Amino acid sequence: MSEPTGLTVCAPLAIEASAVRRGLDGTGGAPVPGGVRVVRAGYGPARAAATAARVAASAPDMLAVAGVGGALTSDLRTGEIVVASQVSDGVTTIACPSASLLAGELRRSGLPARVGPISTVDHLLKPGQHAAAAAGGAIAVDMESAPLLAGAGGRPAVVVRAISDTPEHSVVGPHIISGGIRALRSLRLAAPALTRWAAACGPRKIVLASPRSFCAGVERAIEIVERALDTRGAPVYVRKQIVHNAKVVADLAARGAIFVDELSEVPDGATVVFSAHGVSPEVRQEATKRRLLAIDATCPLVAKVHAEARRFAGEGYLVALIGHEGHEEVEGTLGEAPSSTVLVQTPGDVPKLRPADPAKVAYLMQTTLSVDEAAGMVDALKERFPAATGPGSDDICYATTNRQQAVRAIAAECDLVLVAGSVNSSNSQRLVETALRSGARAAYLVDGPEDIELGWLSGASTVGITAGASAPAAVVGQITRALSGLGPTEISEVAVTAETLQFGLPKEVR
Repeated sequence: MSEPTGLTVCAPLAIEASAVRRGLDGTGGAPVPGGVRVVRAGYGPARAAATAARVAASAPDMLAVAGVGGALTSDLRTGEIVVASQVSDGVTTIACPSASLLAGELRRSGLPARVGPISTVDHLLKPGQHAAAAAGGAIAVDMESAPLLAGAGGRPAVVVRAISDTPEHSVVGPHIISGGIRALRSLRLAAPALTRWAAACGPRKIVLASPRSFCAGVERAIEIVERALDTRGAPVYVRKQIVHNAKVVADLAARGAIFVDELSEVPDGATVVFSAHGVSPEVRQEATKRRLLAIDATCPLVAKVHAEARRFAGEGYLVALIGHEGHEEVEGTLGEAPSSTVLVQTPGDVPKLRPADPAKVAYLMQTTLSVDEAAGMVDALKERFPAATGPGSDDICYATTNRQQAVRAIAAECDLVLVAGSVNSSNSQRLVETALRSGARAAYLVDGPEDIELGWLSGASTVGITAGASAPAAVVGQITRALSGLGPTEISEVAVTAETLQFGLPKEVR
């Protein structure tokens, strides 16, 4: 096996190379097998092409291009860092798939970083030329990155450009000195993150757990909001998050959905959608009283738990609701029979139950619990109340169960499991816990590739990926693509079952 040749960092000018070297001499970096070499690439496309040929001959394991650049959009400021998603010289376009990973690392270091296309040109832009250069979608411009990336030879590569000038303050104007100083400082501070990126590079296996991502209830809830926007027009108000996922909420908000915590924030007569987690009868009554045009997106499986709560309470049972305090689904279920329902979060809560008749204790569950967690709670209840009875069918959502089983099937072979999902998603949090209990060396919840810390990937040769029932499938694709930018990847999938269930839509949006 050949010895690692490490990371080569190409910086066009001596002052840029010096900033990178000073940053590498500081703290916060990571050891890179084969070491780090900073190369002065030269100014402009011709010199960069010559340097690229020499770099290619040395066959570095990883290549980074680092220097200053010009903003093409007015929302970029001097000192801000652009990590290239791709670089184009107008003829050839080279993708940089791991850009989001590096940008996330820079942001966690306290640096303002943006991901976007960079255009390589052959001359300094004069005032008035920026709009034309940005016409193809680029957000920043330089004169060397495209030819330098050719020296990567298909190996992992990234481009980092610190903004020194903007369309309002051109490189040929008096502001270039102050802008250049800010850019060089950012370049120096960004250098340690390049070593952490390089340390995370290498070949790895990616194992996808299946099923993953949206369940039938989440798909139904999102479609309800989309159809309400199409048929009734914006704004459409949504009480709480329609599903617990930041990307889904942001996408719907961009289309005209307005998310509120309480109905008091909704104007009289407006359209309001109840989230997939359900609401209490009190909320429904308030909507009716205020003549709101309410559309119920409650998941049918959650509605089933609500019906069970009403039935047990009507039959004189004390209902022990197994769940997590503050979760919207729990709040809605508690509201169905508040005088007869008690929240039970841990086995320590069971001795506190004081039913009028110990023979009439029933239990229900939040649908997004861990199967193992729920089973332990049921055992504790039945130990104290042997006659305790449960629902006619399992309360825990089929999708929650399936995703936990899928994670169990892959966890033991994984150095790292990444769960796509938002922090307020109960079912996604349970997937992290399930992965750790099932043998994964490490497991983390991420909203997207920008949340993946590069240190997690160092030494992780097998990475498992799944997604909570409220996370879009596209996020898994984004994560997989980002990891592929760190080196050769072998992708496989482990499926434990196939899901075909679909739920109908309410009459208001059919």
